[in-house]
Amino acid sequence: MKEAENGPPNRELYALLHISPQASDEEIRKAYRQWAQVYHPDKYQAPQMKEIATKNFQRICEAYEILCDETKRQIYDIYGMEGLTSGLELGPKLNKVEEIKEELERLRRQKEQEKVSAHVRPSSSILANLSLPRFLDGEGIMKGMGMTSEVQCQISKRNAIAVGGNLAVTGNAGGGAASVVLRHQISSASSIEFMCSAGLRALIGVQTSCQLSPHSTATMGIAMSLRDGSVNLSNVWTRQLSETANGNIQLVLGSESSVAVGWQKKEQKMSAAGEIKIGTSSFGASAHYTHRFSSKSHGRIAGKVGSAALEFEVGGGRKVSDFSTVRMMYSIGIQGIFWRFELHRGGQKLIVPILLSRHLNPVFATGAFVIPTSLYFVLKTFVVKPYYLKREKRKALKNRAETVAQVQEARAAAEKAQQLLQNVANRKRSRQLETGGLVITKAVYGNRKSLKNKDNSEETKDEVASQTMDATLPLNFLVNDSGQLKLHEGVKKSGIMGFCDPCPGEPKQLLVEYTYGGNKYEVVVDDYEALLIPQEGHTV
Repeated sequence: MKEAENGPPNRELYALLHISPQASDEEIRKAYRQWAQVYHPDKYQAPQMKEIATKNFQRICEAYEILCDETKRQIYDIYGMEGLTSGLELGPKLNKVEEIKEELERLRRQKEQEKVSAHVRPSSSILANLSLPRFLDGEGIMKGMGMTSEVQCQISKRNAIAVGGNLAVTGNAGGGAASVVLRHQISSASSIEFMCSAGLRALIGVQTSCQLSPHSTATMGIAMSLRDGSVNLSNVWTRQLSETANGNIQLVLGSESSVAVGWQKKEQKMSAAGEIKIGTSSFGASAHYTHRFSSKSHGRIAGKVGSAALEFEVGGGRKVSDFSTVRMMYSIGIQGIFWRFELHRGGQKLIVPILLSRHLNPVFATGAFVIPTSLYFVLKTFVVKPYYLKREKRKALKNRAETVAQVQEARAAAEKAQQLLQNVANRKRSRQLETGGLVITKAVYGNRKSLKNKDNSEETKDEVASQTMDATLPLNFLVNDSGQLKLHEGVKKSGIMGFCDPCPGEPKQLLVEYTYGGNKYEVVVDDYEALLIPQEGHTV
C-alpha cells in the first residue's frame, strides 16, 4: 500500500546498511563489513539465533550486492526492486553513468508510451453562464451555454489522433465547430501536427515542435482560414529558467498580429504565472498565484488589465476525492460582479459563472464576498471537517484490518533482528552512561497522530501501542563511538535494522528522548527527515 506522505522511493537497501543515498563505494563496503560482523551466522551457536542471523545476513548481502554494482544501483534508484526482478537489461556497451541514465530514461518513456497506446483519453467541459439580473427582470436565468469535447487516441507508438468539437449559444445566436488533429512524433526531440476544423472557424493548418536544447523548445505553425483565406503564422519559444520556472515568447502574424511574453513557476506549495500581450488592436496583462495549503486545498488570486479587461479574482478549491476537485471564485471587474463554481473530475469540467450585478456597488461587492466566505468556513468547521475526520477514521480502521497480518509479520522480524543487536546495544549504552555520553532513554516510531495524542486512557494506550513500535534498542546500537547518532535524510526509517512499519499507508514520525552530559533532551522528526543528535536545540 502506498504511503500517505510523499517520500522518496527505493531507499530500503540504504536503510538496511544505514548509509546515505549518496554514499560512496567505500562507505558502502565499510557499512557492509560492520553489519556482516553483527549478523554472520558463524557467530551464534543456538539454532534459533543462527536462523535469525542467517536471514538478516542474507538481506545485508543482497543490499551490498546491488548497491556496490553501479548499473544495478542506477536501476534500483529509479525503478526499485521491481526494476531488478523484472530482468531490466541495459546492455554491455553502457559504461558511463550518463549513458545508463539516458538508457533508463528511454526505457521509461517507452514503457509510458506503450501504456498510453492502449488507452483512449476523453476530455470535455461544459460552461453554463447564469445571470441574476436577467432572472430578476423576468428574462430567465440562463444567459448562454458552451460545450467542448475531445477524444485522444494513440493509434501507434508515434502517431496519435484527436477528434473534438464545440458548441456555444448566447441569447438567440449560436454556433459550433468540429476539429481533427493528427500528431506524429518524428523523434524524441521533435513532432508535427496536422489540423483541420469545420464550422464557425473553418481552417486548416500545420504545427511543428522541436527541442533546440535540453532547456529550450520552439514551436512554429501556420493556419489558413477557409472562410476568407487569411493566413496566420505563429511562433513560440520556451526556455527553462530554473528547475521550477520557465519563460516563453509568442509571436503571431496575421489578421490579429500580437507579441506576448509569459512566465510560469511551479513548486510543491505554489504555482504562479504572468503574461504581457500587445496586439494590433488590443493590449493586456494577466497574472495568477495559487498556494497549496495542503494536499487537498488551495487558494488562488488572479488579475487581468488591458484595453478590453479589468478584473480581479480571488477564491480557492478543495479536493473532494482522488479524482474530483471543486473550486469557487469571486471576481469583480468592468463586466460586473461574478461568482464562479467549478467541478473538475479527471478530464471533465463543469464551469458555472453567475453574474450577480452589472454595477460595481461597494456594499453589494463586499457582501457578495464576505457572506459566502463566512458560510464556507462555518460549513467547513461544523459539517465538512467532522465528516472527513469520521471518514478518515473509518479508512484507517479498514486499513489496519487489511494489513494486520503484514504488521504482525514485520513486528516479529523486527523483534528477531533486535535480539541480535541487544548485546552490542547494551554494551554501547553502558559505555555511554559511564562517560556521560549519549543514551537513548526512549524512542517510539509510528503513526504521527498516535505520537501526538497525550490522552492516558486505556483505550488510547492500546491504540497508540498498535500504531507504534519501540525503537530504543536499535537506536542505542546505532550510536557511534564518538557519542553521536545520525539518521540520513530521504531514507524511510522503517527500513532500518530492528525497525518495522507498524501502520502501512499512514504518515509516521520518530520520537526520541535521550540524555547527554546529565541533561535531558527530546526531538521528533518525520519519516524521511534527517536526525543528528545530540543538539542543544533538543533540550527539554
